[in-house]
Amino acid sequence: MPQRQCNRETQELYYLRMQRSRDKMERGMMEEQHQMVQSKKRLRVCVATCNRADYSKLAPIMFGIKAQPDEFELEVVVLGSHLIDDYGNTFRMIEQDDFDIGSKLHTIVRGEDEAAMVESVGLALVKLPDVLQRLRPDVLVVHGDRFDALALATAAALMNIRILHLEGGEVSGTIDDSIRHAISKLAHYHACCTRSAEQHLIAMCEDHSRILLAGCPSYDKLLSAHHRDDHRDIIKSWLGDKVQEYDYIVALQHPVTTDIQNSIKIYGLMLDALLSFNKRTLILFPNIDAGSKEMVRVMRKKGIEQHPNFRAVKHVPFDQFIQLVCHAGCMIGNSSCGVREAGAFGTPVINLGTRQTGRETGENVLHVRDADTQNKIYHALELQFGKRYPCSKIYGDGNAVPRILKFLRSIDLEEPLQKTFCFPPVKESISQDIDHILETQSALAVDLGGTNLRVAIVCMRGKIVKKYTQSNPKTYEARIELILRMCKDAMQDAVRLNCRILGVGVSTGGRVNPQEGVVLHSTKLIQEWSSVDLRTPISDALHLPVWVDNDGNCAALAERKFGHGKGEENFVAIITGTGIGGGIIQHHELVHGSTFCAAELGHIMVSLDGPECMCGSRGCIEAYASGMALQREAKRLHDEELLKVEGMDMKLVDPVTAAHLINAARLGNSKAEAVLNTASMALGVGIVNILHMVNPSLVVLSGVLASYYKEPVQHIISQKALSSTQGIRVVTSNLEEPALLGAASMVLDYTTRRIY
Repeated sequence: MPQRQCNRETQELYYLRMQRSRDKMERGMMEEQHQMVQSKKRLRVCVATCNRADYSKLAPIMFGIKAQPDEFELEVVVLGSHLIDDYGNTFRMIEQDDFDIGSKLHTIVRGEDEAAMVESVGLALVKLPDVLQRLRPDVLVVHGDRFDALALATAAALMNIRILHLEGGEVSGTIDDSIRHAISKLAHYHACCTRSAEQHLIAMCEDHSRILLAGCPSYDKLLSAHHRDDHRDIIKSWLGDKVQEYDYIVALQHPVTTDIQNSIKIYGLMLDALLSFNKRTLILFPNIDAGSKEMVRVMRKKGIEQHPNFRAVKHVPFDQFIQLVCHAGCMIGNSSCGVREAGAFGTPVINLGTRQTGRETGENVLHVRDADTQNKIYHALELQFGKRYPCSKIYGDGNAVPRILKFLRSIDLEEPLQKTFCFPPVKESISQDIDHILETQSALAVDLGGTNLRVAIVCMRGKIVKKYTQSNPKTYEARIELILRMCKDAMQDAVRLNCRILGVGVSTGGRVNPQEGVVLHSTKLIQEWSSVDLRTPISDALHLPVWVDNDGNCAALAERKFGHGKGEENFVAIITGTGIGGGIIQHHELVHGSTFCAAELGHIMVSLDGPECMCGSRGCIEAYASGMALQREAKRLHDEELLKVEGMDMKLVDPVTAAHLINAARLGNSKAEAVLNTASMALGVGIVNILHMVNPSLVVLSGVLASYYKEPVQHIISQKALSSTQGIRVVTSNLEEPALLGAASMVLDYTTRRIY
């Protein structure tokens, strides 16, 4: 017993020591983890605010950063009009929001003219380096498009501080556009509000991985706080006890720095219209831009501050301003608040002048861009006042701040600071001199037909300056050699003709991959012409960009640029020549299809047991209505001695063609008429099928047979198409060379466009 008890005590002591050791190890691990959390560097974020407007966008982000002290360290810098008494000393609302202001910089040079704006930027650049050097932020958050913000971004970029720019990529109608885009080029990261703004930033060569589509931060507050129970008290405190919701106007007009005198004139006309409209109006003083002093003079000259219908104020706290805009009968002026925030409430807005030109707006905004008379503005007030519109969420869904905070967390401070730009590929740079300016911009167009190979110099207006024609060789090598020789000859002539060749467009029969410039499968009329790369040898030899497409598609492109299809959103072009082909334009763009065989219109089957087609099938439109099909039927009638009729001039040595068949039908040959009626019916039924599938607004017939088929096809549409498509017009092309013009249009459209 004593021995057993001793063993038991020994075991208990062993397990007790093990437990203590395990507890000590766990405590050590917990302390180590705690130390790791403590030692993890917080991201030091400096938010710089310049005026009441940008603070409304920055405040939600500042609250979000402040709420997460383990991850972020917030520094606040205040400058600009925040610190000016005439503009309400709005820095106080930042203090009321319980933010510690690290630095207050008096950067505004008074004068409210262009020179004062420049001097203010210079003064800010003098004062900012000391502040930024003391704060040493990891990231500086800059908002918008004000001249103060440009100074901030310039100073931070030169001091190697990462910049997050809010609301870049947007478009408006003043110098703000240039400032906004300049800040975007200085910024390392972007948080934009709309899909269009994101695309603009990408087009400006900004790195897509550093662009966040966040939405507008102010919408986080708008969408959650605009239904306050005390909104009537807010309205009464600013506009008086007798004013009801939806029965007053909010007016906010700023100067346009690129057109100061006109903006002052519009301001005066707006005040006159508001005086005549006779509704209670809350009018805010303009911002500090050049021209604001003159606008205030106009307001005081008209006695607005003493008028019983007006309440003129320098500043309204943003949360109260939301309520006032939300429940207004109308908002008028040129503030971005009208085209952005007011849409969240469906408040009717009248946007005056050009300051917001280009901004995305909801249906609640009525633009009076040429606000040149009081009557025009008064009429707009009559149209808008008291209406309500659906709420618009163009600029945000209420979740911008969480997205921006997540974006900030993802910033890698070890990443190289030097930003890179994503430029589109450029083949080679060509310096421009006076000779280039005076030259006629032109394209080389190449048309590969079954019989002939043609090259033309085509100018921007669709005029064929010079054309070259040779027989199409039967072999691939000979054909490529001839194409290059003819193109080189044309380029030499272009110099003499003062034409600047921008590129080469090639039209060819068969199925083409236009993205790669490769002929995938050719028609039987062109031998040794499948799986052929046309782009590479031509581009290498001529040092020019090359476009390649199917001849039917080229005909459609020619009509879109130079013919009946100009301005038409949806139309179909059909070639009626040796074969039947065409192209489909939908929403102004050519339809190629997933395997590049869209618009093979000649191979639409209109009969299950019709004549054999060159594609190997039966009953295709091409087997009935093409020039080859009509020639086949003409030969058959001729062999049966049923073609020639009295009055028909046909020599024995003449080859029988489709023209003989048409001529015989016109002279009363019933057999020839029957063939042409069948051909017209096949083409007409095929076009009816096209109308029912893609519903174009126009059908353009081109080619040698177009004039003959026009009337029969229109008649068949009126008989066999659905009633909704019977009114669609059928016209014949006015273009003499649709294939060449279409090939040229590929070059001219791309090389001269301004948006890619």
